[in-house]
Amino acid sequence: MTRAEVDIAIDWAAAEGWNPGLHDAQCFYAADPNGFLIGLLGDEPIALISVVKYGSGFGFLGCYIVKPEYRGQGYGMQIWKAGLTSLLGRTVGLDGVVAQQDNYMKSGFTLACTNIRYQGIAGGNFPANPDIVPLSTRPFAELDAYDQALFAENRTAFLRCWIEQPASIALGILQAGKLAGYAMLRKCRSGYKIGPLFANSGELAEQLFLALKASAPAGAELFLDTPELNPAAVALAQRYGMQVSFETARMYLGTPPNLPVERVFGVTSFELG
Repeated sequence: MTRAEVDIAIDWAAAEGWNPGLHDAQCFYAADPNGFLIGLLGDEPIALISVVKYGSGFGFLGCYIVKPEYRGQGYGMQIWKAGLTSLLGRTVGLDGVVAQQDNYMKSGFTLACTNIRYQGIAGGNFPANPDIVPLSTRPFAELDAYDQALFAENRTAFLRCWIEQPASIALGILQAGKLAGYAMLRKCRSGYKIGPLFANSGELAEQLFLALKASAPAGAELFLDTPELNPAAVALAQRYGMQVSFETARMYLGTPPNLPVERVFGVTSFELG
């Protein structure tokens, strides 16, 4: 895809009810300009898939959509195979809708966990905590190093774009003067999403969550995608009255990355991991 065609992917994702961020396309493309494939019938786009490569050994598959009127005719399988071919030799992750688990397993993917989208309401008071700071006040190298411990591979280009996108707020939290967590709030087609929400403890994650919850317009819809493998993340969402609205199956082809899931309270995005 060209950069402009990635906007098509975002529009189709919105039509599927996935509620992408208003400015996701630019950062998705920054992650891997060659990582988005589109299938054409004549000049008409009818299928697409994202197969973003990170570092030398990891890739993430998402935005796998066929136009409804062309489903069941083999076009999806064509672009699926092309996408996987582009990721040969890498561990590949995806967040698939639960109904498609069996199909992904046929291609060799195995289930790692369930990610749960919780929906609630924004508002409340910003915590009176001087250790919560705008992420822009910290050296980017510090953030980049912190993030690398919580993702399968380096994603510097994506991360730099992600935290600077319009209609967003990025916060860090310090412990003994060092970054001990960070989180991001962005405006979406509907409401606001928090993602990622990474922290060294549940207490720090809760402080970041409350700060971003208070930063969105009061009464707005608020979403948090939690890994079920981290019970503290699930408990955090439930503690503030959030309800399950969507689930995905986190699956991997190849050896799953060994990540400290106890520090992951909110997934960055279902499309790119």
